[in-house]
Amino acid sequence: MKKWVFILFCLWLFFNGIAQNFADKKFYLVDSLDLNKLTEEDKILLDSCLRVYHSTNLDTIKINALDVICENMIDNSWSKYLNFQLKLIEKSISLNPPTPTLNSLKIARAAALNNFGYIYMYQGDIDLALKYYLKSLKIVEELKDKKGIAAAYNNLGNIYDNQGDVPLALAYYHKCMKLENELNDKKGVASSLNNIGYIYHNQGDVELALEYYNKSLKIREGVGDKKGVATCLNNIAGVYSNKNDSVLALEYYKKSLKIREEIGDKKGMATSLNNMGLIYYNMGDISLAMECYYNSLKIRKEISDKLGLTTSFANIGGLYLDVGDIVNAKKMGEKGLQLSLELGYPDQIERTAGLLSKVYAKKGNFKSALEMRNLEIQMRDSILSENNMKASVQQQAKYDYEKRQVLKDAEHEKQLAVEQEAKSKQKVIIYSIALGLMLVILFLVFVFNRLQVTKKQKSIIEEQKTTVEKAHLLLEEKNEEIIASIRYSKRIQDALLTSQKYIERNIKRLKNN
Repeated sequence: MKKWVFILFCLWLFFNGIAQNFADKKFYLVDSLDLNKLTEEDKILLDSCLRVYHSTNLDTIKINALDVICENMIDNSWSKYLNFQLKLIEKSISLNPPTPTLNSLKIARAAALNNFGYIYMYQGDIDLALKYYLKSLKIVEELKDKKGIAAAYNNLGNIYDNQGDVPLALAYYHKCMKLENELNDKKGVASSLNNIGYIYHNQGDVELALEYYNKSLKIREGVGDKKGVATCLNNIAGVYSNKNDSVLALEYYKKSLKIREEIGDKKGMATSLNNMGLIYYNMGDISLAMECYYNSLKIRKEISDKLGLTTSFANIGGLYLDVGDIVNAKKMGEKGLQLSLELGYPDQIERTAGLLSKVYAKKGNFKSALEMRNLEIQMRDSILSENNMKASVQQQAKYDYEKRQVLKDAEHEKQLAVEQEAKSKQKVIIYSIALGLMLVILFLVFVFNRLQVTKKQKSIIEEQKTTVEKAHLLLEEKNEEIIASIRYSKRIQDALLTSQKYIERNIKRLKNN
């Protein structure tokens, strides 16, 4: 996506009339590039980037153009163009005050250093690769660029894996995956899972490798990463091949091949076909094996995949030897050996020399057979020496890891004891608080209940008081009525009866008469 955004920008600049003041030939970039190695798409891209690079005085645009060029370089001259880019970046950084642009330039510098690390790792110079990766990591850590840090962790994991330090490689892959999860970088997570699976695969733990490959596959299918899906399917097929399950291995290789054909991944197609050829060979189907090997060879010739070609020549030559075609076996073996010597890969030289040793022996050319046998043994010793060195590093790494693990376990147990004690104390506190709360709740329930009872009793008393008051009023009314009745009767009586004084007066008068 990045390169196509830039190519559109390049075309926009071109059609808006940037003057093409090209530099002298000695300053040209990509002047030695083998265009036969590039697709038409890559040729258009690189042409556009070169036009922009030579047509602008803005260093930031030059840097971006070089970035796209370097991303698409596929030969050993890549480092030359990276040097151009790095010098431009450092020049721009020295001229820029602290600004967002300066941070962008620093990120570009970290990316360039990271690319140098990749080059040296590809060339087999692990110490220099590690040096550049660590320089890149330091910059992105200062800038707190999580994406850059994740990329650096991934590359360091690759370095330590190549050195045989499996624990450290796994540690960096897991650190990388943690950051990728924080960034929600699903493709990155899938890649890390695949890398971890690859380590376990090489360690012989095929079940764990299969688990990680399947996790990676699920994510890649979810995000529509077809190239990643094809890679996972190929790796899963490799696991089943190791388990001697040729049927399942072939099924997954075919699935991988189909996707690679859909997306035009020629290198991947050649790999899948080669792997399928090996499966057919193990199944005893020499005809289909030969067909797959030749189809793989054809593609590898198209894309100039020299390393792949050495494998194809060796595989085809081995098949011809098995069926007794000594002429074609010799032809393929000699091509493979010549290319292997040119590339300098000991394992490929060993394989093709071993093939030619058998071919010459069958032809009766024992002198040449002995020469090839000696070359085979020489390369085997070289590989064995390298493997022993890796094994030694790996053993030391394993010892250090186990030592660290013992210390971690002891510390972990101590921490568990402290946590257990803390948990016990916490439980006591919790139970005490719970008991206290329960007592408070019970007290509140009791008080509430008493309040309810008191309220009810008060209500009853109030009702009784009202009744008494009513009765009292009624009684007073009755008393007043009775008193009034008595008074009224008394007045009537007084009115009807002669007064005492009147009687006494009349009696006295009668006596006088």
